[in-house]
Amino acid sequence: MIGQTNILVIYTGGTIGMVQDPKTMTLRPLTFDILYKYLPVLENFNCTIDFFTFEPLLDSSNMNPDFWIHLGSVIEEKYEDYDGFVVLHGSDTMAYTASALSYMLENLNKPVIFTGSQLPIGMVRTDGRENFINSIEIASAKEIDTPVVPEVAILFENKLYRGNRTSKLNAEHFGAFVSGNYPLLAEVGVHIKYHRNSILKPNFKKLRVHKELDPNIAILKLFPGISPASVEAILNTNGLKAVILETFGAGNAPTAEWFLNNLKKTTDRGIIVFNVTQCKGGSVDMGKYETSAGLGKLGVIGGFDITTESAVTKLMYLLGCGYSMESVKQLLQTSLRGEMTV
Repeated sequence: MIGQTNILVIYTGGTIGMVQDPKTMTLRPLTFDILYKYLPVLENFNCTIDFFTFEPLLDSSNMNPDFWIHLGSVIEEKYEDYDGFVVLHGSDTMAYTASALSYMLENLNKPVIFTGSQLPIGMVRTDGRENFINSIEIASAKEIDTPVVPEVAILFENKLYRGNRTSKLNAEHFGAFVSGNYPLLAEVGVHIKYHRNSILKPNFKKLRVHKELDPNIAILKLFPGISPASVEAILNTNGLKAVILETFGAGNAPTAEWFLNNLKKTTDRGIIVFNVTQCKGGSVDMGKYETSAGLGKLGVIGGFDITTESAVTKLMYLLGCGYSMESVKQLLQTSLRGEMTV
């Protein structure tokens, strides 16, 4: 399946690109001129692999919209020169970055495969080697000169996920990610089994990269016993344009009068309230239970089965595009990049 293709590997930081200094025993970033020492099998690929390294490298905990814009700009600049992209990224916020890029890269018709590892690539038991090799192969895969996976995806522990459908689930196991509401795009075994019905189809339109992201949002995660002061502090954040309300189960929230009054005041001020479930699987269904029936009347918007990571980045993208608030509300309930099931 691998033809003569050109792949760009973009190293942003993270565990996968670390090796242990034999003298100090500390971890330091890998220089890609010695990558083939750790992965000599790369010589067997029937494709050209080039590297782009971010300066400075970032721990994934330091990722932010400015970085996403930079990454999108690199892909835009190199887009015509390469058949696919592999992004090496720390796993902690990988789902956020993959989600953000899925919205920013409108009309994407080439693979952008995010991967990383739980152990540095220079360690004996690293999962980084397999993740890296599998990502290269998937980014290279074509059929009739068309990429097999023309979308933003995450490859971890032999599983390929849609990027904007994932969450990091485990900090200890090599299988770090979960996609609770969408099937795998591919599974890697003796052969790579692509689930073609789950993969987005190319539209062959010209790539558009959106570089305006508005971070004036907040997350209000509900918990039993949450205080009015906590809720009010978040809902009255200066400059707030939208809040993600992380609710229980199928979109349920307290029915206390003080809580509902605060939501009503928020929506009356023109601030978007987006209802997203805390569960890793399942969907918001406002009105299914009494504890969610009144939210819609207050102007709260249901998020169906979107993940929090995807909701955060979708709101930043939509607000950054300059749409009216009514258009943003409408688009929040529309699947733009396969991010939710409506």
